[in-house]
Amino acid sequence: MDSILYWNAVALEANRVSHSNGAREQIGPPLSARALGIVHLGMYDGYIGVLGDSAQYGPYLPDLPPAPPGANPDAAVAGAAEVTLKSLFPSQKEAFDEALAGAGLSGPGVAEGLAFGRLVAERILADRAGDPGVGDAGYQPSPERYRHRPDPFNPDQGFHGPFYGARSKLFSAMERHENRPPPLGNEAYLEVQRVVRVTGIAPELLGSVPQFVIDSLPPDRRRRTEERTLIGLFWAYDGANGIGTPPRLYNQIVRLVAEDRNNSTQENARLFALINVAMADAGILAWEQKYAHDLWRPVVGIREHDLSMGPAADDAANDISTDCQIDWLPLGAPASNSTDRNFTPNFPAYPSGHATFGAAALHIARRFYGIAKDDMNPDSLAAGITFVSDELNGITRDNSGTVRPRHVRSFPEGLWQMIVENGRSRVWLGVHWEFDFAPRPIEIGGLPLGLAIANDIFDTGMMKSPIGPASR
Repeated sequence: MDSILYWNAVALEANRVSHSNGAREQIGPPLSARALGIVHLGMYDGYIGVLGDSAQYGPYLPDLPPAPPGANPDAAVAGAAEVTLKSLFPSQKEAFDEALAGAGLSGPGVAEGLAFGRLVAERILADRAGDPGVGDAGYQPSPERYRHRPDPFNPDQGFHGPFYGARSKLFSAMERHENRPPPLGNEAYLEVQRVVRVTGIAPELLGSVPQFVIDSLPPDRRRRTEERTLIGLFWAYDGANGIGTPPRLYNQIVRLVAEDRNNSTQENARLFALINVAMADAGILAWEQKYAHDLWRPVVGIREHDLSMGPAADDAANDISTDCQIDWLPLGAPASNSTDRNFTPNFPAYPSGHATFGAAALHIARRFYGIAKDDMNPDSLAAGITFVSDELNGITRDNSGTVRPRHVRSFPEGLWQMIVENGRSRVWLGVHWEFDFAPRPIEIGGLPLGLAIANDIFDTGMMKSPIGPASR
């Protein structure tokens, strides 16, 4: 049994349960990514530390003591996972005790390995002890045009993580990567606005968009096809009951690649530490950029497009712009396995967190398997692999109580296809603008931000970052 894959599965189940059991531990994308980063760095340093001079890779934390002679490396993984998971998800302690009992540890060196792994875990947890939370106490939204405000369908949703990004030190990235501002108030913005208005609209409003708006778009951007609806749902994982968050989804995918490639345990220790530390930094930097640019979501931007609309309106108009639709609603992020409404996430649009997390995780996996840093072309890493999303597994229910069908999806163009499709999926749910993910130009959006984070961490060797918070 591969100890990294075993405890990775335990950690992913903890993410799923944490969004289902009401304890509200490590919920939402940034804290989910942070938690998985901490767990996998502990497992990695525990395993590498026991291997010592024979290890293929160097440790993440500097100045760790040497492991006891004869320590069992799988036991070190277990000790690190147990301590970090119990600290992060205390309501699930019994499940972690059961996982430890079922880990199959036996023979000489187990006690020494467990002790070393637990020591490493305490060092990792201590290093991240000062991280901020994601509460919005003291945050005041701007009333200005283009600025993020709550979903009018969920006006009491609050704001997730307004201070998290800027007040967090980095895990491993050596630069606080930034995005250029998105295009606003010009023809490029208007086209993007029309695209999401047409392709991301709620089904009951499909006939409400004027035909000339649809006709103004290129033919391949004029409607939300059945496949686009499916893709929007497939990649969602919006903190849903019984499903969890995007970092869990990207781990599920990389597990399939790792198993297909017959990775060694040491290779898996490195690979899963890389993808999860990249997402931990993606959560920090995407949220820093989100609240720096503070861009409204489509549900506000389309309903308040006319200058006479919104709290900062400065123009009186009785004949509003045809690009303003005051009753527009998105298909929405799916409230799976609940009776809640579909929703628009409670944080700014730009850049897309989905796109940033997906690009960071999947591109650093591409780098691990030898793909060049600037290669934005199809790859063969998913050849022969199929994936079933938990959103479309024949078990999950939509918010009407209807079971969604099971859908088996393949990716002939590899992880790059997944990176792009994952980003675009958010437009087809109506919760993002196209430039929020934007594979080109490379300066704009979550996809380029995720690529930059992945390349930074991979090229500098996944070392502990000296970069502290941007502000307090």
